[in-house]
Formats: sequence, structure tokens, C-alpha cells
Amino acid sequence: MIRASSLDLPVQTVVPALLRALDERGCAVLAAPPGTGKTTLVPLALAGLLPRYGDVPRRVLVAEPRRMAARAAARRMAWLLGEGVGARIGFTVRGERKVSAETVVEVVTTGVLLQRLQRDPELAGVDTVVLDECHERHLDADTSMAFLLDVRAALRPELRVVAASATTDTAAWAALVGGEDGAAPVVEAQGILHPVAVEWAPPARPVRPPHGMRVDPALLEHVAAVVRRALREKEGDVLCFLPGVGEIARVAGMLSGLDVDVLQLHGRAPAAVQDAALAPGTRRRVLLATSVAESSLTVPGVRIVVDGGLAREPRVDHARGLDALTTVRVSHAAARQRAGRAGREGPGTVYRCWSEADNAGHPRWPAPEISVADLAAFALQTACWGDPDAAGLALLDAPPAGAMGAAREVLLAVGAVAADGRATDRGKRLSRLGVHPRLARALLDGARAVGARRAAEVVALLSEEPPRDYGDDLAAAWRQARRGGDGYAARWRAEAGRLESSLRQAGTGGGPDGPRGSGAAASGGDDAAAGLVAALAFPERVARARGAGTYLMASGTAAELGTGSRLGTPGWLAVAVADRPVTAVSARVRLAAVIDEATARTAAAPLLASGEEVRWSDGDVVARSVERLGAVELTARPLRSPDRALLRAAVAEGLRREGTGLLRWSRDAQDTRRRLAFLHRELGEPWPDVSEQALLDGMDDWLGPELSAARRRADLERTDAGGPLNRLLPWASGAAARFGELAPERIEVPSGSRIRVDYEGDQPVLAAKLQELFGWQETPRIAGGRVPLLVHLLSPAGRPAAVTADLASFWRGGYRSVRAELRGRYPKHPWPEDPAAAAPTRRTNQRR
Repeated sequence: MIRASSLDLPVQTVVPALLRALDERGCAVLAAPPGTGKTTLVPLALAGLLPRYGDVPRRVLVAEPRRMAARAAARRMAWLLGEGVGARIGFTVRGERKVSAETVVEVVTTGVLLQRLQRDPELAGVDTVVLDECHERHLDADTSMAFLLDVRAALRPELRVVAASATTDTAAWAALVGGEDGAAPVVEAQGILHPVAVEWAPPARPVRPPHGMRVDPALLEHVAAVVRRALREKEGDVLCFLPGVGEIARVAGMLSGLDVDVLQLHGRAPAAVQDAALAPGTRRRVLLATSVAESSLTVPGVRIVVDGGLAREPRVDHARGLDALTTVRVSHAAARQRAGRAGREGPGTVYRCWSEADNAGHPRWPAPEISVADLAAFALQTACWGDPDAAGLALLDAPPAGAMGAAREVLLAVGAVAADGRATDRGKRLSRLGVHPRLARALLDGARAVGARRAAEVVALLSEEPPRDYGDDLAAAWRQARRGGDGYAARWRAEAGRLESSLRQAGTGGGPDGPRGSGAAASGGDDAAAGLVAALAFPERVARARGAGTYLMASGTAAELGTGSRLGTPGWLAVAVADRPVTAVSARVRLAAVIDEATARTAAAPLLASGEEVRWSDGDVVARSVERLGAVELTARPLRSPDRALLRAAVAEGLRREGTGLLRWSRDAQDTRRRLAFLHRELGEPWPDVSEQALLDGMDDWLGPELSAARRRADLERTDAGGPLNRLLPWASGAAARFGELAPERIEVPSGSRIRVDYEGDQPVLAAKLQELFGWQETPRIAGGRVPLLVHLLSPAGRPAAVTADLASFWRGGYRSVRAELRGRYPKHPWPEDPAAAAPTRRTNQRR
């Protein structure tokens, strides 16, 4: 029995156009606002279950981004046909399946669709696939569409594909779906949304912005107050949007005592609770919901929306090394979707818990998951599909190169792909387990060592981090989940059962790098099993103690136990979750299991390395034979005869770190360097640059033999830099022969003395007693006559009396004042009236 009155939905007017588009092109984009019937009426029409649109039977697969939406859509369609779920309408979500031989419309999650495409790319027996809510840009949905378009192009051109969106931003989707044949037809349905008034309701005092998964409790208190206000001011049920399950639970506690039913609507809620939230109530209700209620679902009775202004979007969870969610400000597009819930059944009101001025700072659209999420699972999907780089896939946004590179490193580490990026047989088994590749590796290999059930239970703990009150000891949290009667424990048991079932279906072979069930983990209890499975999931986080409560992970990151840790002070840990507070030097362990060294070696075997280690450390060469597990040093012993090439590299590294000051710089060596620097500055090539950086960069050219001979710091300290420095002179061009002429070490003055030239400053200096320069008509010039010496004229006592670069001018003018000042002080020395014509002398006047 078809409930005809319930089929009078806005989308019915465009169904004929959609059917024509599919008949002509085999693909289309359907844009229909929430509440128009695109999720429920359209699949029935496409399957031939509504005679008014034709009764040609076709099998339709509808993909939804969330499990709750998939179940609800199936139940709604079955109700419209007057039958139960599992007959002509069925659904398949992770851990639950209700279909039969007569099922013609099956609703699945996009994750299930991906698995099905990998097993059967042709989707045998399926006529049409509807990808619903594609505007939300979930990674599984984007990947599913790319695979579907591949199937249409290469295997089944008759497969019909519909991209269904709740927005009118359809141009990009039309171009993508249409491909080389031109943009796909766009069919738009108009909604009948009632007017929704907007009330801006910001907190009275500033609240801290979200950080990671943390939300300021003051904001939650404010949201609860706004809900109470809305109940007083307006009629109808209240739908309140909050970012996650934890925030929903806290706000529910704040609303206790109200004369209304407070229901919690989220993806983790049991199916019975979800069904109750989606059915009409017998009295006034407040529904606290995550983003699952933004689209695909109709919540009857709602005339008021309270929007907390936050959402959760996928990001890389660096604490766990997995994809996870983080709290962000809700986008304008999502805020419009949320507000529209208040206008489904009549005029409504949305209370936005932020100011109109702040609204301008919210993003226009949610970030596409492919641009921000961990891509390890995506990379494994594309590798199994045969396109490791995703270069040939039709995607609205290409995956970031850096994220794909990091994903490939993870896949190589777990044996999921070969060096060329192609999926291995092991990788294909991992992909079928329905968890992150890290956790799939732990499940597959852990099952061989500790048994399928125990491995599945530990991986279930790792896939959804236990509540904080379970503590930081993974094994203890495992025991508490087994005992617990809370919501987390129920979800954990269901997920463990699903993983065990997936393991049986995928096969339990661990592959060549999987552990084979030896040691404490195989024969020991739950503590050892928890440690092995956690270490298999996060091998780079096995950590060795290096002090009281402090550890070094194989990745090189320092970690420390938190205050009140239940882990004690073991020698080794397998760290499952760790974060680093902004001001902290070390990571903080949030969840870990105690292990021994044998388990660490087994789980992180690819990180094991041994060999000669010759390096510069703490100011000298250290030569050892070392075995390491990543950054963790396991054993070390001195090397008696280290490799000469390694020694040379270590000495060179020391020189680079500590500079050329490690060498012995005699006065002659310093002078040679300064003279060369002068000529390089004044004449350029072929005279070499002898600055500190240039000498370090070119040490092989001038210090090569000494580097090869040195074994330790002392050898460098004994090396006089002068000899090696001479190798830098331009011998090949012949210019080296003029070194002494262009930059003389000493200058002979009129008295016959040979005075050393000082090249330390910007201009070379000749410092000589004034009487020794009598008779010098002009200032000497060097560098081929380009640069005059700066002459420091000294008193008989060797103190500066005058400075000049023009002796002739000095003799004519400045000398008189110097003579007048010093003549009486040094009467035994000659002070002629015409120094330019006087005889130079090193001595005093002769006695008479």
C-alpha cells in the first residue's frame, strides 16, 4: 500500500526531468533543498516503485554519508510503501544489514559503497547509484563518485549515476559527473521552506575559541540558557546543534529538571534512541544533535533551532596518528542548513549563539575533507583501485601532495603497498577491514599473536579513544570496557564484534612482516596482548624509559607520563595516544600499554637498524657500533677501526658545527687569510673568498688531506691553517706568484726597516716611527697601485702621533704641529724642518 498523501513533495515536479536526463545521458545532478523529498521519493521513482513515473523495475543503490541517515532514509521509504525494512527497501551500514532477495532500493553508507566497489567494480545487478548529500564533501563520498565515474567510463557505461545535493552550487559537480561529454544535466527542485526568523544570541562575556576537541564550558552554559529562553519565547520543539557527543551530554545535564523530553541525537546513539528522536513526540521536546541532523533527516515538530555555532570537521589527529575530528566554527552553508530545520513545517526561529558581527568571520563552506584529513585510508583505496597517485581519478579537489606522501609512508610501513605504490595482497586484505590502515595492520597481525577476539577488542579501543575517566593504562581501560555498562562500552562491544567478523572475512594471514605468536604477548595475559596490538598500530611510538616518568619514542619524540598516571614506571611503553601542550617540550602520554623490549622489537621490526655510527657529538668524534629501534638506542660499543670515510665525514661535520676556530691559527696563517681577504675584496677573481662560510663550504679544496688524516678533535687543533690556506692561492692562473707584490707581508721603509702591514681593518695599515719615514715623498700603494696604505706615524715611544693616507700633504702641513708638540718631549730625536728632504733614521741624534 503506497501512502499517496505522503508523496506530495516538492521534488515530484522535477522527477520526470530527472528520468529524462538519465535516459539521455546516464548521469545527472539533482539540487533539492532539505525537505523536498530527494532522499526518499526520488529513489522510489528511480526504482519503478511509484507507478506515476513508470513501473520499469530498476535496482537502486542510495549512498548516504552517515549511518543514521542511511537507516532513517530506508525506514522512511519502507513506510511510504506501507511495508517494513528488509523487503523492497533495505539498508546496509557498518555492523548492520537488512536486505532480502526482493530488495530493489538499498541504502548504504559511502564507506560501504567503497568496499562494494572494491569487491565488485561493476556493481552487478545495480542500475542506478544515487550519491546523496554530495555537497558535504566527505572523503568517502568524493572517492565513491570518482570510482563510479571510472566504472561508467571503462566497465559499465549504462550504469546511471545521480549526484544529489541540498545546495544550488552545482556547476562543479555537473562538470565532474559529465566528464568529457560535457556537463551533466542539472535538475533543480524548489523547496517550500517557511520563513525562519534569525535571533542573534551571543554570550554576554567572551568565550575561548575551540581548540582541537575542546570547547569552552562557558559556551555550553550559554547554549543551555538560550534553549531555556527559546522554550519560553516560542512554540514547538527545539533542535539544538552542538559539535559532539560530549557537549551534548553536558548540555543535557544542564537542562535536567525542565518539563520537556530531552533527547540526544548523534551517530553513536543506539538505533532505538535515534528512531525515537525521528518520530513525533507526545509532549514538547528538546533534541540535542550533532551535524547529523543538518540534512537527510526530517525531525517532526521542530519549529525552533538553537545553533551553538560549532561543528566538527576531519583533520589529522596528531595525538593518535589517525584521522579524527576537530572543532571549528560552523560554515555559512551549514548554518543555513541548520536554520532551515526550523521552517520545515511552518514559520520558525533560529537562535544563533554568536553575534552578527562575528558571523562575517565564519567560513563560507565546510573544508573539503580531502584537503585537510589524514589520507592513509584514501591512499590505500586508490592503490587497491589501481591508481596509487589518484592522478587519473575524477575529483573536485586533488589530494595535497604532502598528505599523500605521508600516507604512502604509512602504507609502506604496514606492508600495504609495494615500492611502486601498488597495493599488495596484504594491503587488499587490510582495506577490507574497514578501519584505518594502522589499525588494520594491528588487527591482522595481532590476531596471529593474541587471537582474533582479543586483537579485535584492543583495536576497537584504539579506533574510538576511551573516555578520560578510564585512565591512561590501555589494558586497564580494556578491562573497564568489558565490565562497563555505559554507552562507550556498548559501542565498543559492537565494534569489536564487527572487527572480529571482518577479520574472518578478510583472512587472518599476517603476511611476511607479521608476528607469528611468540613471546609474552602470545602466552601472556591481556596486558601483554594490549601492548603488542598497540605497538603494531603505532610502531614509531614504542618508547623506552630514560628517566623518572620520561620516555623517548622510536620517532624521536620525548614523552612523559601525566600526573596520576596508572602506568607506573615501566621500562618500555607502547604509546597509543599522546599530545603536546603548546608550551610543553615533551609529549604527554594519554593512553599507553606496558611492553617489554622483545615486543618493541617485534612490533617495530622495520625500524630496527644496526651499523657503524661515526659522528661528531659533544665536541669530538664518537665512533661506535650501534643497534637502534628508530631513535631509541638499544646497544652500543666502541669501534676500534671505524671506516675512514665515516671518520672524515664526522670530522668535517665537527668543523661545520664549530667553525674554523678548531684549527691552529698562527700569526702567519692569520696574516695570509687577511691578505687573501683584502685581495678578494679589492680585485675579486681569481683571488678566493676566505670568509668563514666560504672556507667551510670549500673545506675539501683547501683542507682535504688534513681532513682525511684527522681522527679526532685534537688532530684538528694541531693543524696549522696557514699551510692548507696556501692551496687556495690562484696557482693555475699564475697569479699566485704576485701574491707578495699585490699584498706584501712587509714594506721596506726609508730607514731600511721591513715593517709588517696590518690587513685586519678595511684599509691596510703601515705603522712606523715618524723618523724612519723621512724622505718618503709619496704614500706607498698596493694591490697594483689601487689602494694606498693608511700610515700610522708613531712617536719615538711607539705611540700614534698622526694618521694619514697622503704623506706628501702631511709633510707640508700636519707635520709642523706634530713637531711642535713632540720636539720638547723627545729632544734626542731628529725633528728637521723639512722631513721630506731629511735622512731617515732608526736612532736618536748623535752626541756632540
